[in-house]
Amino acid sequence: MTDRDAATPLYGIAVAADLADVPEATLRLYERRGLLTPFRSDGGTRRYSDDDIDRLRRVAELRDAGVNLAGIGRLLDLEDENGDLRRELEEKRREE
Repeated sequence: MTDRDAATPLYGIAVAADLADVPEATLRLYERRGLLTPFRSDGGTRRYSDDDIDRLRRVAELRDAGVNLAGIGRLLDLEDENGDLRRELEEKRREE
């Protein structure tokens, strides 16, 4: 078995909704609100990656904690930025 990249879009919306334990309509809402950006095939079909599923689970965790969608969007942006900065720092440390 080969390792695959967690960013590879694999799952259709029904499978993604099942994996994240949310209704398909909720996935569409999250996409409209900018919380999630699934890959789109040439025909426009949404494809979700393992990274997308992890993000969906994080959104659900924050929602269950009482954070509204605008707050979730801001928190996700900050978490993404923090992750990017950590990766940059790690790369610089390896170059030294």
